[in-house]
Order: sequence, then structure tokens, then C-alpha cells
Amino acid sequence: MVTEADVKAKLALVTGPDRQGDLVSLGMIEGLSIRGDRVTFVIRVPAARARELEPMRQAAEQVVAEIPGIAGVTAVLTAERDPNAKPPEIPSLKPAAAKKPTPHGGLKPKAPIADVAAVIAVASGKGGVGKSTTSVNLALALKAEGKRVGLLDADIYGPSLPRMLGSTLRPEQVDKRMKPVEAQGLQVMSMGFLVDEAAPMVWRGPMVMSALTQMMREVDWGPLDVLVVDMPPGTGDAQLTLCQSVPLAGAVIVSTPQDIALIDARKGLNMFRKVEVPVLGIIENMSYFLCPSCGDRSDIFGHGGAREEAAKLGVPFLGEIPLHMEIRRNSDAGTPVVASEPDGPHAGAYRAIARGVLAQMAAEPATA
Repeated sequence: MVTEADVKAKLALVTGPDRQGDLVSLGMIEGLSIRGDRVTFVIRVPAARARELEPMRQAAEQVVAEIPGIAGVTAVLTAERDPNAKPPEIPSLKPAAAKKPTPHGGLKPKAPIADVAAVIAVASGKGGVGKSTTSVNLALALKAEGKRVGLLDADIYGPSLPRMLGSTLRPEQVDKRMKPVEAQGLQVMSMGFLVDEAAPMVWRGPMVMSALTQMMREVDWGPLDVLVVDMPPGTGDAQLTLCQSVPLAGAVIVSTPQDIALIDARKGLNMFRKVEVPVLGIIENMSYFLCPSCGDRSDIFGHGGAREEAAKLGVPFLGEIPLHMEIRRNSDAGTPVVASEPDGPHAGAYRAIARGVLAQMAAEPATA
């Protein structure tokens, strides 16, 4: 079995910047993780030299790949800015009055992901509203509508899609690019495929941004009609990285009905509007509870709040998903309800939402 000492012994052979010392003695290696025959680690470098030191990252991957029993290596080059450096100016989202307007409302044009026709983000303003469950079942519902679908888990700190899709496979690496894992007929990529499920991701922001960029840009997604991105909760760096680097076809907001969740959902919606990403609609998750024994309905978190919020904000309301044991049970078991019970009422609700999403995408411009 390959150990951390084996990997560091190889990394000690890689010369550091300016041929002084090596990656290990210079303390440049962080986040080293070994999962079976896969190794991932981060190389911390000065921000101003990140592009220049890319060959060093490639050399580190190559020497570790020489270890017998190692089938894949992923090295992430990350940079931390000098705390004394002057922060860059934040560009205005609106074009200057004297300049000719650009097609993207003044934003820098974004490079699409190769072989991916459209990217949609599934987001929420807070955690615990069932966003990942919604992302998985929405992706499967889009597939049921005849689309070629991929699923990217952008939650680096708390990846959950491997468990929800019942897959423990690891991405293959071919010519320094990763191939996504196929699970339930979807092309899937998640940090959960690269590290142990119980391993904490004690990474700084730049590491997370670098890993997210690599999972978008250095994965052979293949021809896809739609790539669904399961966003982490909130409105932080990961959300902005995606919005500012990839042309999004739109965003789907997930919320529960109560006021506290809707306040945070409103923040997420306004963030997408600020970066000029169209909001395809709002989904009310855990909308109501039907007792499996007596059939009585209980509005545990209230009901209809997301529909009212959608009307107030002028965005489409995509549908309601109940709080039901089968949805939870199938998610925990790795057999999402749309795949395991395709003819059931819950799968029908997700498919109706998928059709609404496709209709909104057709009504919006090709890219935001």
C-alpha cells in the first residue's frame, strides 16, 4: 500500500522555484490525500508566479505517477496573494458610457466548457434545503427528457453526490485529463471521488477555486446537452468563480417555504442577477408532508412561500417537491427516486420541473 511517506519521497525529487530546495523541504505541499490508487495534493506557490511554475506542477504529477500501484495523480497549483499587496480594482458590471456596449452587458466574455452545450447552476442561499437532492434528481429528470447530462459537485468542503448516486468509482486519468465517473447514466465529477468520505477538506479559498476550475476545465465531459452544477450554499468565492468564468444558461434556486430560508434564497437570486445570469426559476423543496400511515397533510415549514416569492421577484415558479420518506431514503441509499421509481409521483414532479427548466432555457439567450 502506498503511504504518504512514499509520495513525499518522490515529491522531494522535484526542485522548487529558482532551483532552491525541493517541494517538501520548502513546505509547498498541502492537502495530500491518498485514496486507493489515486493521489491528490496541492502545491502552494506565490501568486505572481503561478503561471510560470505550471511545469513544476506537471513534474510533481509525473514523479508521483511513477510509484508502483498508483493509477492517477491530481496536483492542484494554488496561489495566495501577498497580504500587503494592493487589492485589484473591482470592475463595474455596467459598461462605461463612452464605450460601445458588449454582448455580455460589459462583463468579460467567458470561455465555454469544451463539448458542453449549456451549464445551469442549482443554488440556494443556505444549507439544509435539499439542494443536492434536487440537483441529482433534476439531472436525472433532464436525462429522462432525452438530454445528455453531466453533474458537477462544486461543494468542495462537503461533497455528497458520490453517496447520493451510489458510486465509489474513481475518475480515470488519460493524458493528464480526468474522465468523469458514470453513475445512474450521468457523467459525474466530485471531490468526493478523489478523497476519503470522512477526510476533512482543510483548504484555503485559493485551493478551492483552483480545484473547482480544474474540475470544470480539465475533465473530458464529452458531448453534453446540459451540465448541472450543484453549488455550495451561500454566495461566496465558489459561486463567483463559476459565474465569472463560465457562460451560464441560467440558475435554479432551491428553497424551503419558511421565511428564514426565503430571505437567504433571495440573496442567492440577487447575486445571480448582479453577475447577469438569468434565473430560470425557484423550486419549493420540502413543500409539505404527507403522513405515510394516515395520509394527512402537514405544512411543516409552511407552504407556498417560494411561489409567492417567485411572483414578487418576477421569476418563474418551477414546482413543489414534498417532504417524503422515499425521497430521503433513496438519496441515502444511492438510488435517487427519479432513477429508482421513474413512474412514481415524485419522479413525475421532478420531470415537470425539468420540462420547466428546459422551457426557460429555450426562452433565454444561449448564454448569459
